[in-house]
Amino acid sequence: MVELRAFIDLLREQFGVPYPLADRRPYVAGKKLVLQAQAEAGLDPEYCLVAAVGSQLLLTPPSAAFVERVTWDGDVAAGWRPDPNPQSPVRIRPDVRFGRPSIKGISTEVLWEQDEAGLDVEEIAETYQLDVPDVRWALAYENSQRAA
Repeated sequence: MVELRAFIDLLREQFGVPYPLADRRPYVAGKKLVLQAQAEAGLDPEYCLVAAVGSQLLLTPPSAAFVERVTWDGDVAAGWRPDPNPQSPVRIRPDVRFGRPSIKGISTEVLWEQDEAGLDVEEIAETYQLDVPDVRWALAYENSQRAA
């Protein structure tokens, strides 16, 4: 992981931000700088953010998937959708529930605990003023985390 740390340090220096992987610019406007930093750091291809394809610089699939799931506030990452399904309302935001997964500000874990206690989905939705599909998304997310 020495190479990864060197890569992040190079990005930090080049972009002038403390958390370059939580900044939009490396993924959008700074791909050339990212490619140079990857080469300088000797970053393993598995961890690369961009790749040269012909004469174009493209985001690697993991990098593109990350960018697609982030909620941006200007150039700063303000939230993240942990589920790859774009319909999922589950969000992780540092300013909501201390960064724990939630739906409309309600912790997915709390909703899962209510389900485990025997409440049905409709009761949970009513208790927390959520729609039934929101509760189902929360339960699906929590169950997937526990299955891993």
